[in-house]
Amino acid sequence: MNGFLGGFGVIAAIILFVVAHEAGHFFAAKATGMKVTEFFIGFGPKIWSFRRGETEYGIKPLPFGAYVRIVGMSALEDVDPEDVGRTYREKEFWKKSVVVLAGIAANFLLAYFIFFGLIINAGEIELTTQVSELATADDGSATAAAAAGIQTGDVIVAIDGVAMEDWETLASTVAGSPGQEVDIEVLRDGQNVTLPVTLGSTIDATTGEEIGFLGVRPGLVEHPISVFAASGRAAQEVVFQIGQTFQIFGQIFRLDTLGQLAGGIVGGEVNDEVRPVSVVGLAQIGAQADTLGIERLLFLMAAVNVVLGTINGLPLFPLDGGHFAVALFEKVTKRKVDIRALVPVAVLVIGALAIVGVMSIILDIVNPIEVPS
Repeated sequence: MNGFLGGFGVIAAIILFVVAHEAGHFFAAKATGMKVTEFFIGFGPKIWSFRRGETEYGIKPLPFGAYVRIVGMSALEDVDPEDVGRTYREKEFWKKSVVVLAGIAANFLLAYFIFFGLIINAGEIELTTQVSELATADDGSATAAAAAGIQTGDVIVAIDGVAMEDWETLASTVAGSPGQEVDIEVLRDGQNVTLPVTLGSTIDATTGEEIGFLGVRPGLVEHPISVFAASGRAAQEVVFQIGQTFQIFGQIFRLDTLGQLAGGIVGGEVNDEVRPVSVVGLAQIGAQADTLGIERLLFLMAAVNVVLGTINGLPLFPLDGGHFAVALFEKVTKRKVDIRALVPVAVLVIGALAIVGVMSIILDIVNPIEVPS
């Protein structure tokens, strides 16, 4: 894929995701009897528009998103007498909830269907006990498998007489025997061969404990996956990505991370695990689609939808989740919220997101993202 087309395609996709988010609000508002007066892509002065019914549709020059104007979203807004009964603030709690959460749902659904398509296309991958490759030790020395004469193509049948029926059994058996001498039985060219092996050891990155290390990579067998199984896995992936989004944002808004980002703007190192990626960075990634691969690029686009949905779902005004929190508070307490009291919260939220957004754009310009091959 041409680099320019890849970058342009990513930007077009992100605009589409934002439009889909706003379309969720638009259709939900229409369905619940609210009046929608504007649906615009972009911000700033109007470039082009047309009116259909009571709604004006159009384009504005700053492509930083899209918006839908629903009458009565703000308690401070003056409402024409002719619109009474069709405003957001007059509607029941469930209708308000449907409208403010529909945009979030649109992004999560887009992510879900992209994940579903990728999983169906890839199928189910089974790890087998056939050796596909001999691994190398970090220091370049021979691994236990190489030293014992295990070869690519061998099928590991048993360890110390215990059958290795699948890769999980093999991995757990090896992990529990660091430094031990074991007899490994392999099937090679139709013949069973027993090899004495002294297992190596390494440190588990998750637990910090010493575990056994053999030095082989599993064989892979692809199977078709059922629609039912793919549906479940796609949902699990959406939930997992939501958790990842919370984790990453929690790290980004730490003072040390913000300091690291500020340092990165002037040439310092930034840890990729906490580096936010702007639209500029996503376009840079899209321009390297040939290196990244279409599957990984689509996975990234699904993850972008999860991020959009998750951020908008935060119970902070003026985000969608903040509007839902206000509606829920009013429903539970039977008291109206003074929106003016939430203005400082809105300024703080918008300011924080703007600061990180601007920093990430500058960082992506001065230190472009390179996709590893």
